[in-house]
Amino acid sequence: MRHAPFRRLSLAWITTNLGDSALYLALAVWVKELTGSDGAAGLVFAALGLPALLAPLAGQIADRMSRRRLLVLANLATAVVVLTMFAVRGPGDVWVIYVATFLYGLAGYVTAAAQSGLLRDMLSDDELPGATGMYSTIDQGLRLVSPLLGTGLYALAGPQAVLVLTAACFVVTAMLLLTIRLTETPPQPAHERGGYWHEVSAGFRTLAGESTLRLLTVVIAVAFGITGLLNVAIFPMLEQGIGVGVQALGIAVTVQGLGALVGGLTSAAIVRRIGERRLVGLGLLDMGLGLAFGVLVVLLVPAGHPAGLPLASLALSVVGLGIPWVVVGVSTYRMRVTPATLQGRTSAAMNLSFNGPQTLATLVGAAVIAVVDYRLLLGVCAVVIVACAVACRPLTPDGARPAVP
Repeated sequence: MRHAPFRRLSLAWITTNLGDSALYLALAVWVKELTGSDGAAGLVFAALGLPALLAPLAGQIADRMSRRRLLVLANLATAVVVLTMFAVRGPGDVWVIYVATFLYGLAGYVTAAAQSGLLRDMLSDDELPGATGMYSTIDQGLRLVSPLLGTGLYALAGPQAVLVLTAACFVVTAMLLLTIRLTETPPQPAHERGGYWHEVSAGFRTLAGESTLRLLTVVIAVAFGITGLLNVAIFPMLEQGIGVGVQALGIAVTVQGLGALVGGLTSAAIVRRIGERRLVGLGLLDMGLGLAFGVLVVLLVPAGHPAGLPLASLALSVVGLGIPWVVVGVSTYRMRVTPATLQGRTSAAMNLSFNGPQTLATLVGAAVIAVVDYRLLLGVCAVVIVACAVACRPLTPDGARPAVP
């Protein structure tokens, strides 16, 4: 925090996450109320994840220009996209929400790639764990209030009020980013980037070029991918399993945020003790066990029982505890071993590796939720994530720098 650019970037991170956390759950609730369909509501999360397919292009853009300038433009464009959803008037306009959500998600990949490069330019290797842990803490801490703020504002004033709040947050973020002053690493010269496909694929080749980075990418891709089923199963879990309305989704995510807040606060200290790879394994194990406990709750506790919601909340808080450990572990390792000129492309490649499978699983879940018991989907998620935790074992010492293809 002694670095002024980092302090300003952190403040911008707070404002953008405030708007982001308030919006995406409200959109799912909005679609559910417009259509009455669990599958249609789950498709909001699919639309949010589909831009992962364009993540390599976002990373290429981030590595070709000033990351600070790109962040400003992306946040302003996101505000405009959010406001286009004022055109929604009924079920026939749900496609507007899907399109806007897709563009909104694409902007998120652009900003993630650009921010990775800025952080690498601002901080030393020793400062990266603390920075990634702090950002995860901010992100998860805001989930304690933003989902309730978003769904509460939705209930009191309608979805348009949530849209205005979110757009305002992104405009404020852009204004804060304009005040950052730092010397950025210049992009690779054109003659060093090679052909177009060689340049775009450099992030993937870097992830595959070092054994630990390759292991973490594959393991988390599988674990995070299977959680796409949860994006659809959460609605029948709340309504049928626990016996509450879909508006309780805001409460559920807030409770998960409590555990995630603890995870974010402890991640930097733990990663210094056990290393990034073991922290990822510990986080995945925690997530899998939390989901397994959630499955037991919906199997053993009757819907509407007073103990149902508290026990399900406890399960979600356990899941939330492990998420920052996974994210901080893999993000810190990737930034630490990746050259500054490749930060945007490796960030984008990793995001695609994680979110692409998750989006596919969300689409599968939306297609089968009407015929497959949601409890089976939850059980599959728990088993796969625990298996991924077991597979996340040491292969090489942490810290080896991959060869840049």
